[in-house]
Amino acid sequence: MDLNSASTVVLRVLTQATSQDTAVLKPAEEQLKQWETQPGFYSVLLNIFTNHSLDVNVRWLAVLYFKNGIDRYWRRVAPHALSEEEKSTLRAGLITNFNEPVNQIATQISVLIAKVARVDCPRQWPELIPTLVESVKVQDDLQQHRALLTFYHVTKTLSSKRLAADRKLFYDLTSSIYSFACSLWNHHTDTFLQQICAGNEAAAANSLERTLLSLKVLRKLTVHGFVEPHWNAEVMGFLHTVFERLKQFLECSRSVRAESICRDRLEKTIILFTKVLLDFLDQHPFSFTALIQRSLEFAVSYVFTEAGEGIVFEQFIVQCMNLIKMIVKNYAYKPSKNIEDSSPETLEAHKIKTAFFTYPTLTEICRRLVTHYFLLTKEELTMWEEDPESFTVEETGGDSWKYSLRPCTEVLFIDIFHEYNQILTPVLLEMVHSLQGSTNIEDTNAILIKDAVYNAVGLAAYELFDSVDFDQWFKNQLLAELQVSHDRYKPIRRRVIWLIGQWISVKFKSDLRPVLYEAIRNLLQDRDLVFCIHLHSVLFFLNDCSPVDDFEFRTDQFLPYLESMFTLLFQLLQEVTQCDTKMHVLHVLSCVIERVNMQIRPYVGCLVQYLPLLWKQSEEHNMLRCAILTTLIHLVQGLGADSKNLYPFLLPVIQLSTDVSQPPHVYLLEDGLELWLVTLENSPCLTPELLRIFQNMSALLELSSENLKNCFKIINAYIFLSSSEFLQMYATDLCRSFCELLKDVTTEGQVQVLKVVENVLKVNPVLGPQVFQPLLPSVFRGIIDGERYPVVMSTYLGIMGRVLLQNARFFSLLLSQMACELGQELDQILGNMIEMWVDRMDNITQPERRKLSALALLSLLPSLNGVIQDKFCGIINISVEGLHDVMTEDSETGTYKDCMLMSHFEEPKATEDEEPPTEQDKRKKMLALKDPVHTVSLQQFIYEKLKAQQELVGEQGFQALMETVDTEIVAQLQEFLQGF
Repeated sequence: MDLNSASTVVLRVLTQATSQDTAVLKPAEEQLKQWETQPGFYSVLLNIFTNHSLDVNVRWLAVLYFKNGIDRYWRRVAPHALSEEEKSTLRAGLITNFNEPVNQIATQISVLIAKVARVDCPRQWPELIPTLVESVKVQDDLQQHRALLTFYHVTKTLSSKRLAADRKLFYDLTSSIYSFACSLWNHHTDTFLQQICAGNEAAAANSLERTLLSLKVLRKLTVHGFVEPHWNAEVMGFLHTVFERLKQFLECSRSVRAESICRDRLEKTIILFTKVLLDFLDQHPFSFTALIQRSLEFAVSYVFTEAGEGIVFEQFIVQCMNLIKMIVKNYAYKPSKNIEDSSPETLEAHKIKTAFFTYPTLTEICRRLVTHYFLLTKEELTMWEEDPESFTVEETGGDSWKYSLRPCTEVLFIDIFHEYNQILTPVLLEMVHSLQGSTNIEDTNAILIKDAVYNAVGLAAYELFDSVDFDQWFKNQLLAELQVSHDRYKPIRRRVIWLIGQWISVKFKSDLRPVLYEAIRNLLQDRDLVFCIHLHSVLFFLNDCSPVDDFEFRTDQFLPYLESMFTLLFQLLQEVTQCDTKMHVLHVLSCVIERVNMQIRPYVGCLVQYLPLLWKQSEEHNMLRCAILTTLIHLVQGLGADSKNLYPFLLPVIQLSTDVSQPPHVYLLEDGLELWLVTLENSPCLTPELLRIFQNMSALLELSSENLKNCFKIINAYIFLSSSEFLQMYATDLCRSFCELLKDVTTEGQVQVLKVVENVLKVNPVLGPQVFQPLLPSVFRGIIDGERYPVVMSTYLGIMGRVLLQNARFFSLLLSQMACELGQELDQILGNMIEMWVDRMDNITQPERRKLSALALLSLLPSLNGVIQDKFCGIINISVEGLHDVMTEDSETGTYKDCMLMSHFEEPKATEDEEPPTEQDKRKKMLALKDPVHTVSLQQFIYEKLKAQQELVGEQGFQALMETVDTEIVAQLQEFLQGF
């Protein structure tokens, strides 16, 4: 591409690409895409975006195309890579001058220079760093700033490289420029401080920007540029200086007006100072040991004493608390239980920590956290009154909450309390004891203090397990506080119900639950959204506790409150408007439905009618739709066969959630598959609509994702539900999908596919072999070749056992096909199969499959076939093994019986602790009544087959066969066959 002639053309097309008219825009974008691989194109772009007289939008677009081209074509191995000559020209052009007047374009140029540096610096671009170092020394403000901006982006990019050779290059670079970077930062920092003291805010703002950029450079060099930075005096000197500078900048903030242009940048710089310390502690904990004492003194002083009053701001407090927390929790500073196993560095750090965290210090931190930082603010109380739902969403984990002061203080409290619980437990208990009894409703501060202390007790629940008799406290104090109805007592009622939610899975007697249920119901009836939303947390814990010890949920305790609770929760679900809140309430409703199961049926009508509307309203809120899917899963399980009435709503939901061509499937697929599965498991019959949904399955199997296991469960559920209808419609597609899957799937995936085949053969022994005829030769080959994975071999033998036992005609055809394919005699193939079957019988661990193998091989008798008679000994060995597996001795009669036999259908009766049987469970039981494994006595079958063989070959011939069997095996066989 000739630069002179091309520049005009490219400029025109770039101008068109900035158009708002798609008719102009689209052709221009296509043309630019075609030019991406043309030699000289990026040189033209460089000329355009460095020409300050051109339109800003055109220059901006040229920079973006250049930057994207670096990602695609700069590396030598890339397709259509730029030539070395052009790259050399571009590198020189990029650092000719640093005078870009537009901030946004200047940033993009800095980023693209850093991208080139990542690939080429220092080997192909040794002049980059020296040029930047010289450029940041110039007097011109604009040029100095742009060079410093580029210096930062280059340093940031090079520091992120992780290969050992790249790390070594960065260490070398850091060593060569660290002194300069420190002096540069000190210079700009001193200049800023002088200017701000002189009241020259405009000049100070410019200097502060340079201070910020040079500090960013130093942060990357300090954290990533040294292997053992504590041996470098300059590094440690800089880090100690950070504390002095921080104090100076914090003092400066007193005099800088809130609306000043410097204020925001000043706070950013203060935060950056703390990030330097946090990053250094994270990357070099032992090098940080020398800074532990000073860091703790600094952070505790500003956050927990009067020293910080009037100058600290929220984000700075958060950073200081993070610094304390990282030191307290750091594993590098925790000695081993056996002190001799600890390194000297660890012991030194632990010694410094222990010396600092004395009883008075810890007590003051604890009291300050609880009585100052835990207090509800005026803003929070106002929000509660004006928008209670938003208040609750924020407090229970909204996006902005994650980055606010309150969660940070709570996490710090938890970590310090865990680390020093022996010291702090008496302190917290003393605070609790001082608040016994009801609080004066006129004393707002006392109410807020009690709220804060209760918050601390909830956060420290696990640490206080042995120190607090929560059951007594609940009966003697907390229950009474829940009943104080005055409006000003709302914070305490809310906090008490939250506190119970924290303790219920830690220490709360089952006998007290009915009393709590009663209190919860009363509070739900108050209709205060904040209470209601916190109450749902308690209900969740009550219904979601692990079924062990005192935490076991008892349905009989909850049933008297079920109707009213469910109704009130449903009303709450309708009233709330925010997506997060609806998700929380749905979660609790789901939990209740799951726990009471079928007993929910009389009360779900209103919810069933409302969910279709909520689904429609939540079209843009996929996480809420996930919550709806979870609720539907539990609803279907609770309704059982009656869930068929939900199909007009349920089936389209499953269809959408599991359709990989629909964008929402990214969020809904996992829960959608689970819903699909439970719907099939609880379906009384196969409907055309339910059958039609299976059209989604082929694409799902192609994904080969972590959801594959549920896909196989769904396929099995269709087989158990109505194998004939299902296979008539989908057999061909299913077999094709399985053949593709088996080419590239894990051993576990292979077994899952084969189990589906085995189930089809079990359910439909006539149609099954025809359906999966393309797969069976590979199964046969796997057996005679001695498949090396036992679990796969076991499944192969299960499949072949079904074919041999239940469809002998098809087995003969398969045997002939294999003899033809392998070019061997039919008897030879049969002999090899029986021999491998006998040899690998130990691979089969499931008693059902072991009995099936015995039945299948016995089905070859009686026979005059020489190969079968040769393998007679092996067949008898397997048969006796099978008898040992399935025969149990009747203690009264002393006779043996087959424990796998089922004579009639009895609907299993579930105990209170067990899930009631699903429709699929019943179907499986009915199918078992037709399965030879459960209907044929192995003992009887052996006797009949041996008798038939004896009649066929005569007494002498039969005795000759029996003499091939080990005498011990014969004796065991005779014992099992006594009475025949």
